Amino acid sequence: MGVSQSSEFCLEGRFINFVIKDGYKLKGLLLSTHEGECYVKLAKHLRAAFDLRLPAGTWLQVVGYKEYDIKKDKVTLKAERVMAANPEMATVQTIAAPQKPPSIDNVKAKPAKTKATILVCQKSDCMKRGGNGVCQALEAALSDRGLEDQVTIKGTGCMKNCKAGPNLVMPDKTRHSRIQASQIPALMNQHFGDKNLPAKPENVREVAISNGKFC
Repeated sequence: MGVSQSSEFCLEGRFINFVIKDGYKLKGLLLSTHEGECYVKLAKHLRAAFDLRLPAGTWLQVVGYKEYDIKKDKVTLKAERVMAANPEMATVQTIAAPQKPPSIDNVKAKPAKTKATILVCQKSDCMKRGGNGVCQALEAALSDRGLEDQVTIKGTGCMKNCKAGPNLVMPDKTRHSRIQASQIPALMNQHFGDKNLPAKPENVREVAISNGKFC
């Protein structure tokens, strides 16, 4: 006899917040349902599909699998598809769902390049220390260098080390603390190359990430 039972579920509720591990790894969602607060783990293929700027209070419909561990008497909800639902208008819009394999007609099409991602802490401490200006400076720097189609900026939950904010993580997993908007051009030159300008911004502390954790 197995120690766990699995079944499908469909759940609706209002989005409360994301659950972030190690400061930048998206793991799941917190929802407010008629039964109370509920944690839903996201399947791996959904984590990269989420926009972390999803407003709190958004009404979501989640479809996936519910696993009951008999030994631990614990229920785990794992989402396979997440949709934004409007309970008043009875409309549903898919936010994140498994990607369909390409059709035979599209096999010869040139595959889309995977974008590099710059992670920026969106928590209040980092915002108070200039986080908004950093985001705007990053967008301007990407535009100036023609990198909008190659690099994306994604807001995250708390990266810890709040007193050293604003905090951000570049695509090569290098973390930068106390970064200011004025330092962004030099930082972009360092990571994306421009031999005519300074290679490294001043007063920026770098911490390499090892095994998915900040040193």
